Amino acid sequence: MKLEKFQDIYSIAAQRKGGDEQLECRLSTPLFADEIAQISEDRWLAEFSQKVFQCGISWSVVRKKWPNFEELFFGFKPESLLMLSDEMWEKKAQDPKIIRHFAKVMTIQANAQMIINARREHGSFAEMVANWPAERITELWDYLKKHGKRLGGNTGPYALRQLGVDTFILSSDVEGYLRSYNIIDSGRDTKRARLAATNAFCEWQQQSGRSFTQISQIIAYSCGDNRV
Repeated sequence: MKLEKFQDIYSIAAQRKGGDEQLECRLSTPLFADEIAQISEDRWLAEFSQKVFQCGISWSVVRKKWPNFEELFFGFKPESLLMLSDEMWEKKAQDPKIIRHFAKVMTIQANAQMIINARREHGSFAEMVANWPAERITELWDYLKKHGKRLGGNTGPYALRQLGVDTFILSSDVEGYLRSYNIIDSGRDTKRARLAATNAFCEWQQQSGRSFTQISQIIAYSCGDNRV
């Protein structure tokens, strides 16, 4: 397996987007570790919850209703939410101001507990994420899937990226690219596929000096339907 040079990938993406300047405007810049360490617990929980609700539902519909979620769930403060009784959770899940989906509502409780548990073990959930080695980013995905609720697949990684964590994402376009060059040849979520993808991204990072986030986005813009 021979990797395509990153500059060649970049050139194709820039051509598709109308030039270097137009491409650069579309790229996200991840936060530094010390900035990630300052993200409050309620923002982690809010982002995880929003991404869970966006699965299978129009993202714009979820965003439109999100202020109601913030109000109903105490600004997503984990400790306040974990004090709620089962009856109160059931009542909130039936509130017409939000998207009424009991199973998804209950992920808020489960993921609040995950965040509190991480605080007890690592000082804070944000500190744990900030100190996570970049070359093992897919293990952080696994952590979210194992200790959280409905954060598997791309849900957890998208939430991480939205909050500024440097991560690639195996979107359909990125996955398709990796398969077309035989970088991955097994199930997307297998250890084998993730290791091969991580090794490729590390190589492209050495070539370009760019973040995983931008490399992932540039690959998506170079092919397919631009699913970054």
